[in-house]
Amino acid sequence: MATIQLQDPVYKGDQGPVFFAAGFRPFFLFAAVQAVVMLPLWLATFLGLLPMGANWNPVVWHAHSMVFGFAGAAIGGFLLTAVPSWTNSHHVSGRPLAVLFALWLAGRVATGLAGTLPPMVVAAVDLAYLPLLAVLLAKPLVEAGKWRNIAFLPILGVLWLADLCVHLEALTGHPTGLKGVYLGIFVVLLMIVIVGGRIVPSFTQNWLRMQGRPVEMTPIGWIEKGGAAVSLVLAALAQLVLPSTAMAGGLALVAAAIHGTRLSRWHGLKTLGNPILAVLHVGYGWMVLGFALLGLSAFTDVLPASAAVHALTAGSIGTMVIGVMSRAALGHSGRPLELSPATVVAYGLISLGAILRVAAPVLPEAMVPLTLAGGIAWTTGWLVYVVVYFPVCTQPRADGRPG
Repeated sequence: MATIQLQDPVYKGDQGPVFFAAGFRPFFLFAAVQAVVMLPLWLATFLGLLPMGANWNPVVWHAHSMVFGFAGAAIGGFLLTAVPSWTNSHHVSGRPLAVLFALWLAGRVATGLAGTLPPMVVAAVDLAYLPLLAVLLAKPLVEAGKWRNIAFLPILGVLWLADLCVHLEALTGHPTGLKGVYLGIFVVLLMIVIVGGRIVPSFTQNWLRMQGRPVEMTPIGWIEKGGAAVSLVLAALAQLVLPSTAMAGGLALVAAAIHGTRLSRWHGLKTLGNPILAVLHVGYGWMVLGFALLGLSAFTDVLPASAAVHALTAGSIGTMVIGVMSRAALGHSGRPLELSPATVVAYGLISLGAILRVAAPVLPEAMVPLTLAGGIAWTTGWLVYVVVYFPVCTQPRADGRPG
C-alpha cells in the first residue's frame, strides 16, 4: 500500500511566540474556532434571526465558511505540518506563518461582513490565503524533489478557483456560487482520498502489529493506483455538469462502491478499541455513505441531494478533520497519542450532528428541529475540541523540543 514517508521535522530554533512555531498550532485551533463561531451564525440566519448581506446567497455563505474557512484552515495546518516531515525541511514558522494566518483570519472577517464590505474587497482579502500557502509549500517540495506530493499544489489551485467561483456570484450576479462550493467540497474530499488512503491503512496496520494482532492488507492495485481518485473526480464532474441525472447518480454509486471496497480492506472493526484510530475509519465511511446517498438521490425524491451533501461535509470532512487534527496536534506537540475522554465525546458529537443533519431534509416535517439539534451537537463537538486542545496548541511541546 502507499504510505507517506515521514522524517523528523527540522525547526529553526527560536522563531518567536510558540503559537507560531508550527502550522498546526494556529490553524488547527482556529479551524475549530471557525466551526464554533460560524455555524451558530448560520443557524441564526436559517431561523430568520440574522439577516444576510444582499450580495450573498445565505446557503452559499454558510457553505463557503465551512469549506474555505473551516476546511481551508485544517488543510493549511495539515500541509504545513506534514510537508516538513515529508521533506526533512524547516517548518514555516515565525513571521511567515503569522502573515499566512493573518490572511486566513482576515478572509474570515471579510466574508463574515459580506454585504457590508464591497464584494471586491471581500474577494481580494479572502482569495489571498491559498496562493501564499501554496508558495510556502512549493519551495521545500521542489527542493526535496518530492514530485509525488507536489500534486497537492495543483489541488490547492483548483480549490482557489472554486473559491473564486463563489466570489464571482457576489461580484457579477451570475449563479456560480453553488458550483464553486460543490467544487470546493469535492476538492477537499479528493485530499481525504489521497491522504486517508495513505495514513489510515498504515496507522491501522502498525497499531495492530503493536497489539500482537498483525494483519495483511492486500490492496487492489487499480484502486490504489488511481482508481479511487478517478472515481471521485468522475462523480464530481458529473454532479457539477449534469446534477441529479442518471449518469451523475450512477457515477456516484460507482464511487461509493469503490471506496467502500477500499475501506473494507483496512480492518476498521479491529480498531474500535482505539478511538483515535477508529475515528479515521468512521470519517472515510461517511464519505462512502455520502456518495451512496448522492447516487440514490438521482433516482428517488425520498433522498434529497442535501442529505448526501451533509454526509460528505458534516460527516466525512468534519470527522476526518477532527480525527487528523487531534492525532497530529498530540504527536507534533510531543504528547503521547492518548485521547482524553472529552475528545472521544467530541468525536461522537460530530457524528451525531452529521446524522441529525442528514436526516433533516429526509424528514421535512421535522427539518427545523433536526437542523437545529444537529447544528448544536456538531458545534458542541468542536467547542470541546477548542477547550481540550487550546493548551496543546498554545503551550510549548511537552518533550521540551522546539516546534
